[in-house]
Parts: sequence; C-alpha cells; structure tokens
Amino acid sequence: MPDNVLVAFDGSPLSERALTYAIENFPDAAITSIYVINPIDSVIDVEAGGLPVATDWYENAREEATRILTTATDLAAEQNTELNTVTEVGKPARAILEYADDHDVVQIVIGSHGRSGIDRAILGSVAETVTRRAQIPVTVIS
Repeated sequence: MPDNVLVAFDGSPLSERALTYAIENFPDAAITSIYVINPIDSVIDVEAGGLPVATDWYENAREEATRILTTATDLAAEQNTELNTVTEVGKPARAILEYADDHDVVQIVIGSHGRSGIDRAILGSVAETVTRRAQIPVTVIS
C-alpha cells in the first residue's frame, strides 16, 4: 500500500509549489490535496458586505473550494499524477491535522504562508501551527 501524503492547497503560489514538491518527491505515494473552508472568513465577509453575503457564504465558499481544488487537480494532471482532493470546514491547522490523523497520512507538505499582509499577522500562521502540532513529518515550502 502506498504512503499517504497530504498537501495543504489554498491556490496560492506557495501551495502550488508544495503540490509540485510532493509529486516530485513522493512519486509512489497517494497524494491528497486539502482545502479548508474557514468559517471565520465568513465573519469578515459579512462585516464588509452585510446580510446578503451572510446567507450565501457557505455556498460561495464551496464553489471557491471546488475552483481551487480543480486547479490542484489540473496541476497534478500536467505532471501525470492522479490527485485525491478533499474539502473540510473549520480552523485550517486543526482540520489539516485531524485529516492527517484520521487517514494514516505519513507526511504533510504545506506552503510557508498562503495569506499576506495584515491577514497573516492577524490570523497567525497555519504552517507554524501544523509544524508544531503534527505527529508526523511536515515539509514547509517557502
């Protein structure tokens, strides 16, 4: 049975590099790309857009997840690699770690950051939390 490798994928350039790294360095592994819908993002969107945004936030987030994971699938296909994808809802670091624990993942690959500017400062670093709390090896791509 091949090893399971989990790649955090948010559509950022570093997540694309993380996926490419996983494909190149774990050619015999089953690779899964995970996208996490963070409900906290909906609060920010509602504050900016009002009640109409609140009623559609989850549907919009699912559509965004599908778009982003399609990008990951296409990137993997360009490298002749089959990619499993999954969307979870919750705090990104926690969701990544729980998925890894529940699915016998042996390696996590993650970009050093997906957000920039003030969002990164306010929300903290998912990569840092995953690295500190993971019970398996984590490769951080920068």
